[in-house]
Amino acid sequence: MATRFGLLVPHFGEEADQDLLVEGARLAERLGFDSLWVRDHLVFHPHGMEGTDRTFIEPFVTLTYLAAKTERIGLGAATIIPFRHPILMAYSVASMSWITRRPFDLGIGAGNFQHEFDVIGQGGEDRVQMMKEQVQIARRLWAGETVEWKSERYQFNDVDIKPQPLHPVNVWWGGATPAAARLAVDFCEGWIPGRITFPTYAKRVKSIRKLAAEQGKPMVMTGAIPVTSLDESFAAATKRMNVPGLIKNANAQKWWEKPASGEFTKIEELEGSILAGSPDDIVRDVRRYQEHGCDLLVFDLRMRFKDHLQQIEMLAREVLPRVGGRAPVAAGAAR
Repeated sequence: MATRFGLLVPHFGEEADQDLLVEGARLAERLGFDSLWVRDHLVFHPHGMEGTDRTFIEPFVTLTYLAAKTERIGLGAATIIPFRHPILMAYSVASMSWITRRPFDLGIGAGNFQHEFDVIGQGGEDRVQMMKEQVQIARRLWAGETVEWKSERYQFNDVDIKPQPLHPVNVWWGGATPAAARLAVDFCEGWIPGRITFPTYAKRVKSIRKLAAEQGKPMVMTGAIPVTSLDESFAAATKRMNVPGLIKNANAQKWWEKPASGEFTKIEELEGSILAGSPDDIVRDVRRYQEHGCDLLVFDLRMRFKDHLQQIEMLAREVLPRVGGRAPVAAGAAR
């Protein structure tokens, strides 16, 4: 299966802007990207590597708005976290699918920030189990069942959702940990770790293949969302990135494979978690992902939102044709 290529859209941070969102989405569709992607937070406290601006636009609102401004490009979220009630989560996905008529990839995860759950009284929850239960409920609702549910966490009966999603909802478990890989095999269609170095990615994919074989299951889809910066050279591209912040964030990743020194100290050691450099550099690293069987690569341009449109054009014209991306969409293409 050919790799699909998506883009993280600027719905958060200092550069979040309605016009930029629309222009970028239309450009991405016209130039052959497969999908538009969003993040999820309830209380947004930016990672140190991405500044301090707390602007964050709700993901389902963002995707529905962009679908109304484009013709056919797919939609994705990585990762939705479990602060919503499962009926609300299922309802939002089904409604968005129906009204946009688009395929939607649902990345899910437990969330990274305790504070987001403390503020709504869920600080003591097992968020992994909560997310699993939410998906189990949502899948039954999306299948058109009338659901009765009784657990310690959720109790309800006589609940259904109509209409159901127009397309099957592929569920991806997000996270770079060994546990995330296991969860993807256990009950998802895919695994999407976000930022991850090549050695860690290779190790997780190998583990996923082994787990799937042991359980007699087909191999799940795999993806990644590397922070991307395209320029004349690696030096020029990384100059536009928050290198100290990226290195600090990398050292905080407990489950990443570390360099021989035991600590990340230079940006070159983050290959895979970042794609940076000339078009040739980016093509080389995309192909490295493809060699590991990567089914979905979402370019995270958060450090280049100031020249978001130019980055999209450069990726589309100088990278995608060399790695099997889709042909540009003709103007006025039907839904």
